[in-house]
Amino acid sequence: MAQSLTAVPRTPGGAGDVAHGVWRLADPKITLASVASMILGAAAAARDGGMAWGWLALTVLGIFFIEVAKNASGEVVDFDSGTDMAVAEEDRSPFSGGKRVMVDGLLTRRQTAAVAALAYVLGAAVGLAIALAREPRVLWLGLVGVGAAFFYHAPPLKLSYRGLGELAVFLCYGPLIAGGTYLVQRGTVSRELLLLAMPLGMLVAAFLWINEFPDFRADRASGKNTQVVRLGRARASRAFAFLVAAAYAVLLLAPLAGLPYAVWLGLAGLPPAVAAARALAAHPEQTPLIVPAQARTLLSFLLYASGVGAGLLVS
Repeated sequence: MAQSLTAVPRTPGGAGDVAHGVWRLADPKITLASVASMILGAAAAARDGGMAWGWLALTVLGIFFIEVAKNASGEVVDFDSGTDMAVAEEDRSPFSGGKRVMVDGLLTRRQTAAVAALAYVLGAAVGLAIALAREPRVLWLGLVGVGAAFFYHAPPLKLSYRGLGELAVFLCYGPLIAGGTYLVQRGTVSRELLLLAMPLGMLVAAFLWINEFPDFRADRASGKNTQVVRLGRARASRAFAFLVAAAYAVLLLAPLAGLPYAVWLGLAGLPPAVAAARALAAHPEQTPLIVPAQARTLLSFLLYASGVGAGLLVS
């Protein structure tokens, strides 16, 4: 669900506002990135053996809690830094600018921090249960994932503020989540899966990349030095095109590593990616014209994951 594009003054802390704020932090459209990675990991695991559906459900639940926690803790940091407040009305987008639960008066800072703490605890509890009862090595992947989620915004690392957020997203939404999903099912990690997860990580990183364009002025003013801020929007639009091209080039070459040609079903995501790259290159500074390209980039990684997953299963 897209968040409202108009900030409506509210008295924070009302029952309805709290429910709306928590729902916005859960943000289904952003959670689709982790869903895509889990689809890929689960499809690869199903291809190589039977599925333990209960453990898959727990995996999904644990990652969902960490997603909510990341969004909430990131809100606190970005609110304190002034990043969210600095986003101009003309740069508001359903896909960027933060969840704005404090800016729009849905939650107080204390409530947002409480949601983050509770979600981290719940996610850690699910991960610990999986590690103790199913696969101990999940614990180490979980620690990396939780660390990346928290320090994506938070000090002292502040990955997104130091131009490392894109790399963290590539690693987490590519090899980490897909590999972790597979590990819970099979007790090992497939090198073939990791190869296919790399383009997915690149495409999700491209989604983050294009989402940084509407936030360019606000991020630069608050010292959030994303790669788009570092490169400038014109150069960053060319880098976006290179990123999506590289992702699909890896997929095209995948059969050379012994993977079935059926994984080329993931090329279904290429047309929206090309359309997004062309639109971004033509209008890198006009948010209303970038929003459709953001949606196409999201569609691209979903089609990639679904297509590759289907290709693995039919092969």
